[in-house]
Amino acid sequence: MIEEPVFEDVAAPSLRSSARSEGVTVAVPVLPHGLSESGKILAQRQLVDELLENLGAERRIFWYYTPMALLFSRHLEADLTVFDNMDQLSAFKGAPPELIALEDEMLARADVVFTGGRSLYEAKKHRHDNIHAFPSSIDVAHFSKGRAEDREDPEDQAAIPHPRIGFFGVIDERMDIDLVGEIAAKRPEWQLVMVGPVVKIDPADLPKAANVHWLGGRDYKDLPSYVGGWDAAFMPFALNESTRFISPTKTPEFLAAGATVTSTPITDVIADYGETGLVKIASTADEMIAAIEEQMAMDRGPWLARVDAKLSDNSWDQTFERIYALATSAAHARRRSRVGLTSAETVKDAAHV
Repeated sequence: MIEEPVFEDVAAPSLRSSARSEGVTVAVPVLPHGLSESGKILAQRQLVDELLENLGAERRIFWYYTPMALLFSRHLEADLTVFDNMDQLSAFKGAPPELIALEDEMLARADVVFTGGRSLYEAKKHRHDNIHAFPSSIDVAHFSKGRAEDREDPEDQAAIPHPRIGFFGVIDERMDIDLVGEIAAKRPEWQLVMVGPVVKIDPADLPKAANVHWLGGRDYKDLPSYVGGWDAAFMPFALNESTRFISPTKTPEFLAAGATVTSTPITDVIADYGETGLVKIASTADEMIAAIEEQMAMDRGPWLARVDAKLSDNSWDQTFERIYALATSAAHARRRSRVGLTSAETVKDAAHV
């Protein structure tokens, strides 16, 4: 896995590699300060070329999360090219102007495309003939730890009084910070617990109130303990171009941890969870307050049973099996088209792809 570069006081570009579980190696390009844009691309291209040469793999699968990686990899051949289109990146704040053209190139090169939600699929389905929607999945076993009776409150949350209304995730232009401030002002007895790094927006613009707690980013393994200490969860997303196609992974994660959820009207949240009543949908501060109050007062037993039924068909293992089947099929089709194999020969070749 090749991540975005970091810039340090080094004499020459290099790759910083670290081994992760399941045989995954993460490589981070380390580049000197002061390189031109073309210099950055050339350095990354050379580093990737060296990495692949040292790996010596017989076959290659290129799995792209961003079309920007084409700038340093478009010259390389692959046995399978996957575009994992999780977000409409061109709609994000600070997106490079060339991203739209690069996405067109990416869609032309990809053998199979996955989208991170239904609305993104609807927007892209006419642009590729092998595209599939995969809304956010869930590690139920991990997040259900938030329901444990012996769960310990994280130290930085333990002193915060109840009721706690919580959120975790990246805090950026996708959050309606004015909505957060209005809820805090109208319910000063509520404690809004905000867990996540602040990026691309000025921290000085965040609502400052005694009952709003900006805790910063926390490790994935600790998130169930935070959610388990909340009386309700909320998702105060802004309604703008950057949220038009999102399918928030935190929705099933909050639910798996046993937290009720109220969200602003995000299309994929409505379709996947709102229409069945698993998540409350609210457009204004008053509507969100009323929905949260209703959820905190309700008998959660029947609701939790419906939540668990929904999440039972949405694990990452199940998603992996579906993606693996589609990727394998695409690899077989690509190989057949390139070497002229018959259908029977392709099936025989399947074990090697």
